[in-house]
Amino acid sequence: MQNRFSRRLAALLGAMLFAAPAWAEPSWWEDAVFYQVFVRSFADAGAGPLAGDGVGDFRGLIERLDYLNDGDPGTEDDLGVTALWLLPISPSPSYHGYDITDYRGINPDYGTMEDFRAFMEACRGRGIRVVIDLVINHCSSRHPWFLEAARDPESPKRDWFIWSEEHPGWRGPWNQQVWHGRVRDRAGAYYYGCFSPNMPDLNLENPAVTAEMKGIARFWIEDVGVDGFRLDAIKHLIEDGPVQENTPATIAWLEDFNAFCKSLNPDFLTVGEVWSSTEQVARYIPDAVDTAFEFDLGYAIIHALNTGEADRLHDRLAAVLAAYDTPVATFLTNHDQARVMSQLGGHPGKARAAAALLLTLPGVPFIYYGEEIGHTGGKPDPNIRTPMQWTADPSGFTAGTPWRAPQADAAEVNVAAQADDPGSLLSHYRGLIRQRLGNDALRHGDTVLLRTSYPEVIAYERLGTDGRRVFVYVNISDRQFDDFVQRLSNGATLHLGVLEPYAHGIIDFPADQTGDHADDRAD
Repeated sequence: MQNRFSRRLAALLGAMLFAAPAWAEPSWWEDAVFYQVFVRSFADAGAGPLAGDGVGDFRGLIERLDYLNDGDPGTEDDLGVTALWLLPISPSPSYHGYDITDYRGINPDYGTMEDFRAFMEACRGRGIRVVIDLVINHCSSRHPWFLEAARDPESPKRDWFIWSEEHPGWRGPWNQQVWHGRVRDRAGAYYYGCFSPNMPDLNLENPAVTAEMKGIARFWIEDVGVDGFRLDAIKHLIEDGPVQENTPATIAWLEDFNAFCKSLNPDFLTVGEVWSSTEQVARYIPDAVDTAFEFDLGYAIIHALNTGEADRLHDRLAAVLAAYDTPVATFLTNHDQARVMSQLGGHPGKARAAAALLLTLPGVPFIYYGEEIGHTGGKPDPNIRTPMQWTADPSGFTAGTPWRAPQADAAEVNVAAQADDPGSLLSHYRGLIRQRLGNDALRHGDTVLLRTSYPEVIAYERLGTDGRRVFVYVNISDRQFDDFVQRLSNGATLHLGVLEPYAHGIIDFPADQTGDHADDRAD
């Protein structure tokens, strides 16, 4: 078993680099394929009090669960994902929900707690786990806590937030204004809000606030029964003056909170948003959170496909493998970034290659809703979160007028147009997800990075605990190679012949198969 130091040394020497050792008893989430859902944009109910209002809701999501996973392993016309991450579902004055006014409530646009429990039951029946977004860095400026704190400087709630009698004179991590509200506070003080004046930061150094957050966690874990939290913006939780990211106090607070969640349910998942470098993200795993999103790897995948250069991606993979001893959360883009198809210039070959990388690399993959059909969209943020394109017109999403217009290409890019096409991007995702879920080596095997003779090809092996070996290669360029040959880490040579632009292969070798493998080909 290699330790972290030896893996880093191997990376520096340019040798074969192994990921963290395979886990003898992986947690449920280490075997999962996640799908990120913005409830507002996924499906409006076809019946009931919210039907046809143009806003997605839990009843609509239930109606579309068979698309995600129908619960029957014998069928192949569902996507096959095994876990969902829901963007905030609690009451909020904003469309996105990240400024919460009631941490124990359900956004009435999405339904009731009864509707959410029915959704949870429907997921359980299909073997789908449910993770919800929990926003602990800040609340809404309309939350009763903050309204009381601003109205009455003597209130105990005053110290639930961060105040300054005078402007401290420093700005935020991306040079934004973070001190707000002198005219809104009766005492004439400024309050700290890293993201917006509408999102005042909570003072997590106050034991009463920490106790309240633990009470909220207990509610969702024990009373409602969710399987995990995606913890928003956690690098910002506790500031040290102008040092507003990744402070030791932040990590210590999260370690205590994570341990508390585990005391309620040992199988509970915490996945953190630490929008930072690999080196910073690694500080949080596995004690502060079980896993966190690996932003640098997502950037590197898209950069490699847009430049046709594999070396930078190879080096980034080496750094990622060296950084973590437990699985990291991998993804291409999310609700805060231009969609992957838009970043790839609408190129279907690049999109297929990106999917192949995401679903064969180590880690725990997360797919943003619509990514599997090539859903497009760029800034501003609402255009990245437009309704799911079920059909060529908005009637597939709602019988009414959608809350946001679909993308201009919805007539061509939609589920109905791809569902029965074996050559579609949707079918490609279905196949890759099934390959991953059916293969121990792909889910959580060791990883060996390989150097190829072609700067446009990335190649690696995934090694199962039973000796199973999976070889993966991806041509990230528009070049064709007529005689692709690759040597594996065990000395065997693969003669793969023609490698077309953006083509990939996944070759699975049984544990007892050794020696030269001339003329073996991927599908």
